[in-house]
Amino acid sequence: MEQMFITPISPWNSIGNIGSDKKAASGQAGSAVFQNVFKEAIQNVKDTDRDLATQEFLLSTGQIDDAHTVPAAAAKAQLSVDLLAALRNKALESYNEIMRINI
Repeated sequence: MEQMFITPISPWNSIGNIGSDKKAASGQAGSAVFQNVFKEAIQNVKDTDRDLATQEFLLSTGQIDDAHTVPAAAAKAQLSVDLLAALRNKALESYNEIMRINI
C-alpha cells in the first residue's frame, strides 16, 4: 500500500485541554484556564518579538544568508500581536455582555 503524505490532524493541547472534561470548567479551575490562555498569548508576543529582533540584528550585521527570514519573523510577530488583541477584545465584549444581564 502507498505511504500517506498527509499528516493527520492532532488535537491542540496548548490551551490547557479545555475540552478534556465533559463538564464545563468552573470556579478556580475555569479562571486558571482563562488566565493561562492570556499568559500563553503574552508569552508568544514576547517570544516572536525577541525572534524578530534577533533576525533583524543578524541581517544588519551580515550574519544571515537568507533575507526572507526577517519578513517571516515580522509576520509571525504581527500575527501574535493581532491574536492577543483579538483575545482582549473578545474578553471585553464578553464582560460587557455579562454586565448587561439583568438578574
